[in-house]
Amino acid sequence: MEHLGFKAVATTSSGYAFTAALPDHPAVLKREGVLANAAAIVNATTIPVNCDYQSGYAKSLDELAESVRLCVETGVAGLSIEDSTGDLSKPLFDIEEAVDRLSAARAAIDATGTGVMLCGRAECFLTGQSDALAESVKRIKAYADAGADVLFAPGVSGADGIRAIVDAAGGKPVNHIVFTNTGLSVSDYAEMGVRRISVGSALSRAAWSGFISAAKKLADGSFEGFEGIASFAELNGLFGG
Repeated sequence: MEHLGFKAVATTSSGYAFTAALPDHPAVLKREGVLANAAAIVNATTIPVNCDYQSGYAKSLDELAESVRLCVETGVAGLSIEDSTGDLSKPLFDIEEAVDRLSAARAAIDATGTGVMLCGRAECFLTGQSDALAESVKRIKAYADAGADVLFAPGVSGADGIRAIVDAAGGKPVNHIVFTNTGLSVSDYAEMGVRRISVGSALSRAAWSGFISAAKKLADGSFEGFEGIASFAELNGLFGG
């Protein structure tokens, strides 16, 4: 499998591919670049910005605390710390270590006095754990107790699974990512107890899907792919502020 020019060397049962060469990985998305990008986005908008901060770009707890402080200084309103190691041979931190890391992030945020939101992520589904829901429930409970403001188990699906994560959060808000048309609406997810919805790369993939479809038609000599596209006026109005 090729992904944006990088080879994916392992694929989980969920269909997610992992390798140190993938773009959405700390080996490629270096901390300095992520911090610069976060600061640029914060400066470009007046709405709250949340930073997907991988596993904190640090090994030791002291390094993690310093890394979190640097992220807070960009002006973000929230950041997430996941329990993924990036190591295919051991994709998750042991739960005890993961809790210690989340607690260190919590303490680092509190020391800044900013009130930045901390999202605790259980990556069990995305790393192909054998009983991902049960492990996610256990970790979500632990991360809620460790001080996470919002809990997130990306990859969980189905009403029963989502409600199990919501229950495990013990009343704290749960984020759910929607990256395909599940047939459910925002109100449907709200009814399950979800308090926050993210779409990840779905909008950009929708845009690229339109581009690819139009380009294929163009290669076949047809301009049908240009039907229904946004006008200059629409785009100028959107980006003109």
